[in-house]
Amino acid sequence: MNTVRKFKWFWAWQDEKEEAWLSELAREGLHLESMPFPTIYQFQQGKPGNYVYRLDFQTLKAKDRDSYLQLFADAGWEHIGDMGGWVYFRHIVDGNEIPEIYSDLESKMGKYHRIMLYLVIFLPILIVLVPESRNLERYGSWYIFIEISSAILILLYSFSIVQLFRRMTSLKRPGES
Repeated sequence: MNTVRKFKWFWAWQDEKEEAWLSELAREGLHLESMPFPTIYQFQQGKPGNYVYRLDFQTLKAKDRDSYLQLFADAGWEHIGDMGGWVYFRHIVDGNEIPEIYSDLESKMGKYHRIMLYLVIFLPILIVLVPESRNLERYGSWYIFIEISSAILILLYSFSIVQLFRRMTSLKRPGES
């Protein structure tokens, strides 16, 4: 069997798109093995399979992690790996039923709330650090680079929060998820 690495970027609110991509690759014979680094996926080449992939976002303490993973294992989900709070699961599709990891809308919304909380907690830290970069004027042209990079980072961060909020809002409306 061969190992194949693919590079692909997904935003936090594009988790369903990422799941669909992983499932499609499994149907082509590429089965997710690990995520060694953000945006890098490592696959094991094998027989095509009808798998569904699901992602959850958790920041669990070590003592709660085993029971969390056991809950999914008991439901037939295979834990593939973790990357930056994201937990990857795989389940073989049997028949026409497509398995889900969430039993209700509230559980699914909980994932997006956890991501939002994670982002909102670190936003003030980011905002506080950016004005401190003004003390870097003595570094000449690097000062401009740091200022522009900081502004872009804050804009992307804010954009992510808005997009996650929009994703949660669309889930509340039937037919828009």
